[in-house]
Order: sequence, then structure tokens, then C-alpha cells
Amino acid sequence: MKNPAGSTRRDFLKTAAAATAAIGVPTFIPAHVLGKDGKPSPSETIIIGVIGTGGRANQLMDQVPEAGKIVALADCYLQRAIDSAKRRKKDWATYQDYRQMFDKEKLDAVIIGTPDHARTLPCIRAVQAGLDVYAEKPLTAYIREGRILVDHVRKHKRVFQVGTQQRTMEINRFCCEFVRDGKIGKIKQVSGVNYPRSKPYTNLPEEKIPATDDWNTWCGPTPLRPFNNQLQFGWMQWHDYSGGEMTNWGAHGVDQIQWALGKSQTGPTELWPDGEKGIVAMKYADGTPVRFERDGAPMGGAVFIGTECKMEINRNRFATNPKDFVKDAPPPAVQDKWEGDGWIARPHIQNWLDCIKTRKLPNADVEIGHRSISVCHLVNITREMNRKLKWDPEKEQFVGDDEANKLVDRPRRKGFELPEV
Repeated sequence: MKNPAGSTRRDFLKTAAAATAAIGVPTFIPAHVLGKDGKPSPSETIIIGVIGTGGRANQLMDQVPEAGKIVALADCYLQRAIDSAKRRKKDWATYQDYRQMFDKEKLDAVIIGTPDHARTLPCIRAVQAGLDVYAEKPLTAYIREGRILVDHVRKHKRVFQVGTQQRTMEINRFCCEFVRDGKIGKIKQVSGVNYPRSKPYTNLPEEKIPATDDWNTWCGPTPLRPFNNQLQFGWMQWHDYSGGEMTNWGAHGVDQIQWALGKSQTGPTELWPDGEKGIVAMKYADGTPVRFERDGAPMGGAVFIGTECKMEINRNRFATNPKDFVKDAPPPAVQDKWEGDGWIARPHIQNWLDCIKTRKLPNADVEIGHRSISVCHLVNITREMNRKLKWDPEKEQFVGDDEANKLVDRPRRKGFELPEV
């Protein structure tokens, strides 16, 4: 990783950041000074690798702003990385083992879009390598690995953005501040979507492993099961690999609730099953009640019922009852820039790139992402235990419940253990 002078470009960025923090000036020289035609100059371009080249990762590749430059891809199914580069007619280097990419490329940062069960370990190895990270949601597959990840990010002082892009949307920020500032009155109830959870794995027949597919690495910390195409590309439906829609779209919807209630750094204190169809209710230490009960509603938001107004917040839009209760919402132009592609993340990635330069916390910092997805995991655990649970959000443990606490952590297969800080 070292250049002939014995240091990496990444080392330079870290040194510059430390120096400029003391004198209060930007780490990077502005593009309008050194760049041409309004484009970033080579000296301030952030060099990026991508780990995982599936559907969402490919969307993110196409949304990286000009301040970032992708130079390499890594995927345990190597052919997918090769195909991703070919489709774009790019001469990106491709690797089957992302650790080789770390060693051979002069990277500043990585985008990580692996399946949920395999995301945390490369995130930790990336920050250990001195890289800043943009990781897709859901951040983790279970609660304990999230805290380990946060500790590593803080130890290595990395900029870590979680892909909950609603945190960068102006409409969502305005609405969350509106609720948090008490403008709809005291919150009587929050109504969230009844996101379904995943199911236990049912054995599938063994199929031939495709050429260039490292199936052992794909399975990662989970049991080494026989290869099946449906498992590799339909993994979200099974518990070992994902929490289902509760941790997929729920990562956005629960984050919206945490943000609007001012709970981004904490979590609920009690959860319990509340009716049929997997409905779960919970409350925070201040008594604010939340119920995951809505079916057929937009997946990325929630309804906040206050004493003065009811406000529904979804991705890049909101509605109130009374209808014209809000008088000072952002203008349509602010909302329009997010329209046309419901999956857009470009401004969110730009926020990450900006923070790499300034070393400030990004909009969806790793602690925020960990706290929000922890609530999703807690809802699924409540469904599994099917009884009332008390949660200590500071210790991140269930209170007096050894059986439930076993579900906070998971065993990991040898070779894919998480390094403790």
C-alpha cells in the first residue's frame, strides 16, 4: 500500500486533517482554485473502492459525485465485479478478495454494499486499514456486531456514512425538526409500518457453484450451507442473512421515527407483542409510544399524532391533518431534486465526501445507523420471544432476561470472527 516515499495518499489526508483541525481551514483546496471547468482537481479527488457489486451497489456506483473517483471493485463472485466494470466501459481493477484491493490500491474510502450478514466484517477491516466508509443499510445483522463496529470506527477516527439517505433529504429534515420542536404538540402516538420479518432457513437442494464464485466467503459468518442460486440471490427472506423487511425498509422507517423524536442516540425501554400479524408496540424512557401496525402504507416513514396535528412523514414528502397546518415548508425546488429516482443517493454520498474532507460527522453517522437498526432487531426479537421485554439502551442488554439476551449476539463461523476493540 505504500508508495516509494513510504506513505500513502490516505496518510496524507489524515495528516492534513489533523493539522487543519487546529487552525480551522479546509483540509482540501477548493476545486475552483485548482480544478478546471468546475471539476474537482486531482489533488482533492477521493479515491474509492467498492465491495459487493449487486443491485444496490451498482446503483450507488452510478451516483458517486465528481468529488469521488471509483478505481476498483471487489466481489466474492468475481464475475459480477468484472461485468460491472465492463458495462460501464471502465478500466476498474477487480478483485475477489477485498483485502487484496486494500493492499494493492491507493484508496481513501470504500462503498460497501454486500448482503446484510456479510457487511460488518469488511466495514471493520476497512476502518482498520484507515479507510472512510459508506455502508448500505441495514448496517448490521444483529445488535452486538453494531456496537463492535461503532467502537472500531471511533478508535480509528473514520468518517462512516450509513445509506439511510432520508437523513440528507431537506423535506425529511424539516419535518423531523418540526415534530421535535413540539410544533404538532405533545406526541400521543407514533404509528409505524408493520414490516414483516424473515423466516428460518429451509434447506434447498445443492446446485453447482458458478465459476469465479467464492461460496465460502459469501456464507461468511453463517453456516456453510450447500450452494443454491435462490439462496445467494434471495437471501433476504431468511433469518441468518437478514431481518426481512423489518431491517430492510424498516431501516429507513425506524430511523425516521428515531430522528423525529430526538432519539437518534438511544432506543426504547420496553417492547411487547400487541395483536396479531406480528404487530409490536414499544415506548421510550419518556413514555412516548410507538406501534408498528400499518399495512399497505409507504414503507419509509411513520405517522406522528400530536395534540395539535397529525403529521405523516415519508421519503421526501409529508402530509398533515389539518391539511394546511405547515406554513413554511421548503420550496418545491428543494423537493424536486430528489424526484425521478426513488433510490437516489447522490446528495447523501456527497455529504459523505464532504465530511471526508472536513472530518465532520456525516448526516447518517455510524452511531445513528447502529441505534436505528438496533430497534429493528429489537422488534424482531420481541416477535420471536412473543412476550414483553425490557431494554436498557445504554448497556444494550435486556433487563433480567438471559434468554432474550442470547439473541443480542450470534455465533460466527471460524475465520469470520469480529475483532473486539
